[in-house]
Amino acid sequence: MLATSMPASGAATEHRPVEIARPATLLIICNQPAMAEAYREAAEGLDFRVRVLANAEEGLRAVVAERFDCVLVDMAGTEAAAIEIVREVKARRGQTSVVVASAMASVNGAVEAMRAGCFDYLAKPFDLDELNLVLGNLAASLRSRRESRDTAERLRTVQGFANMVGATPEMQKLYRIITKAAHSTHPVLILGESGTGKEMVARAIHYSGAHHDKPFLPVDCGSLVPTLIEAELFGYTKGAFTGAARNKDGLLAIANGGTVFLDEIGELPLELQAKLLRALQEKEIRPVGATHTQRIDVRVLAATNRHLEFAVEQGTFRKDLYYRLNVLTLRISALRERREDIPLLAHSFLARLSRSSGRQYTISEDAMQLLMSYDWPGNVRELENCLERASAMSSGPALHVGDLPSSLQNARSALHSLSGAPSAIVGEQRIVPIAELEKEAILKALEQLKGDKLIAARMLGIGKTTLYRKLKEYGL
Repeated sequence: MLATSMPASGAATEHRPVEIARPATLLIICNQPAMAEAYREAAEGLDFRVRVLANAEEGLRAVVAERFDCVLVDMAGTEAAAIEIVREVKARRGQTSVVVASAMASVNGAVEAMRAGCFDYLAKPFDLDELNLVLGNLAASLRSRRESRDTAERLRTVQGFANMVGATPEMQKLYRIITKAAHSTHPVLILGESGTGKEMVARAIHYSGAHHDKPFLPVDCGSLVPTLIEAELFGYTKGAFTGAARNKDGLLAIANGGTVFLDEIGELPLELQAKLLRALQEKEIRPVGATHTQRIDVRVLAATNRHLEFAVEQGTFRKDLYYRLNVLTLRISALRERREDIPLLAHSFLARLSRSSGRQYTISEDAMQLLMSYDWPGNVRELENCLERASAMSSGPALHVGDLPSSLQNARSALHSLSGAPSAIVGEQRIVPIAELEKEAILKALEQLKGDKLIAARMLGIGKTTLYRKLKEYGL
């Protein structure tokens, strides 16, 4: 399920008109002309399309009739009145974001406004920088929401590449390499952390090639004892060992014309490495207990999350086998290096969960931001498991931050406690916007590394394209 389909070679491509993103629409409900004009100027400076109304009832009618993306409420009077407008707007247009500004601000009022669905709360008096920060966060949130909707739409309408999901430059490069590898018969070494989808890549290579109608047989070299791996790969003869009641072909023979995928090849014992090397070089095997060899016609794909060069230096992996397997190499990026794919993957998993359960699962903006900020040590597999657990724990089809596993929430809390970023105090808890933490981390890294963006991206665990995009967003 790739975000963009790949047209066949020579096929005519359809030329569609370029869609121009419309500006976000903002309704300002404010009965103080001077403040209303200040809000208008600040919002239009951030490319909002603005309308100002001074009457709350008229404003609520406009919310229903004109479908504004967001509403800013500043009505002279009690704090409760402003919160009531928030409730009315969310009841009539649940997707509309609401910001409240009030001179009667209190901690309890801010908490109540957030519970009513308020996006942010401005306590008057405030300066222009504070207003621009809130409006900037609002604009970024709207862009993220639109991108999320576009992602879901692409998943519904576009056929993917070999069931893989991802549209970042890293994934597009991987797709191109897979296409080339699929039309080759050479061994392929697939590198990547646990959970990145190495077997899926191996399947993509096999099923995209000329021998897609032949067997694809995976073997987990790390889950079997050496004697069982040997028997599994090379087969055995009757009486070769206790329990061998008949002859049995190995997978290297059974996959005739097809592919054997050796997962966690780094765990293969040295004596079996030698036997595998001979099989690859001579195109023949000798089953356990046999006195004769057997010709094979099979392609071997191997994968590991270990550094095989280091294993070669340590003497735990044969150098000649490493070179034999390393004819073609594919590296799968960790999920933290392609965070822009997280919404695409999340919507893909939720679509599958929706089909299997009959419930139309969605995910809240805050929950998606938390998914985007987490480092995912378990990569795509961990993200998939996270959403499965969240859907099982949720009380409804909409997944919220509270439905996500505690590991994600604890990571966010730890990040907040370690940061010196500006924060708000709600009750007794210190809350720091994730965007502010991210910006501070990036700027500090660049400062310490004297502006070296490539090293900074690597140290931060993000792709260099992500770093450049973030710096552009910050105006740097």
